[in-house]
Amino acid sequence: MGKQLGFYLDLDRCVQCHACEVACKSHNEVESGIMWRQVVGIWIGHYPDLIQRTMSFSCMHCGEPSCIDACPTEAITKRPEDGIVVVDQDKCNGCEACAEACPFGVIHFGQDGIMQKCDLCLDRLALGKQPACIETCPSEALRFGTLEELCRQTSAQQLAGPTEPSMLISSERRSILEPFLPWK
Repeated sequence: MGKQLGFYLDLDRCVQCHACEVACKSHNEVESGIMWRQVVGIWIGHYPDLIQRTMSFSCMHCGEPSCIDACPTEAITKRPEDGIVVVDQDKCNGCEACAEACPFGVIHFGQDGIMQKCDLCLDRLALGKQPACIETCPSEALRFGTLEELCRQTSAQQLAGPTEPSMLISSERRSILEPFLPWK
């Protein structure tokens, strides 16, 4: 496998503006009701010592994606050159086995019944551009690159999990956040 592309999220910089959601939806022409990238508030602690953190997430382009093994038609693959998990919509039969297998709840099915999800804006990457969500983030809370370079540039660690999600969060925040993340 070549390099593994992924995301870094700085929880202290996210201002919950939802610009990343809007940019993703607009650029990819995602139909109403479906979110390839989602911003959620996570409450940590107990009253009166309660704090809120914001999490922006999409497909994690996992190192070991469970959706691939679950797909009976082999419609989902992982690109060896960059680790991006992609779907061949012509092969998808709409069985939703991938959605059941994904621990992050980031796989969606359109009105046509076919699976859809973040592909890291492959069309933009081919032009040497950043994904739409990254380029539009006004507070630079989201970053994108290889996991190796993101680790080198930040004090971050990869989120834990058996699927090896390609998402980094700053080391000091990761430990308090992981028990409260909004996925299964």
